[in-house]
Amino acid sequence: MPSVVSRGRGRRTISEINMVPFIDVMLVLLIIFMVTAPLITPSLIDLPSVGKAARLPDQIVQIVIGKSESLELKVGDKTRSLTQREVAEAVKQAQVGQANTAVVISADRSVKYETVVKVMDTLQRAGIQRVGLSVQLAP
Repeated sequence: MPSVVSRGRGRRTISEINMVPFIDVMLVLLIIFMVTAPLITPSLIDLPSVGKAARLPDQIVQIVIGKSESLELKVGDKTRSLTQREVAEAVKQAQVGQANTAVVISADRSVKYETVVKVMDTLQRAGIQRVGLSVQLAP
């Protein structure tokens, strides 16, 4: 068998990376993204709007939930302690004779969210319409 000896001009392996196919693929992807980007609509959230009340409430009944999840009912200057079961009946008694009464729930920051929701649910099941949450504006 004859052996072939190549002297300098034979085939050599190329040790460089060919970047042309990579650049071609990237340009095609860039064009695809540029064409499709304007067609994608950003997701918008349609938040409910709250308008101002036609008139101020005649009476404000405040339910205060303390750190220990104790409930208090404040009507004017009067304050009394309540249990979860007594909330709806006490609010209904406070609304007697007042057609336009608002109920405001004030809860301590450390109170569980579940406790506030239970009070709101109790009021809703009792048929009380105007229930709101009291918040403090950040400085």
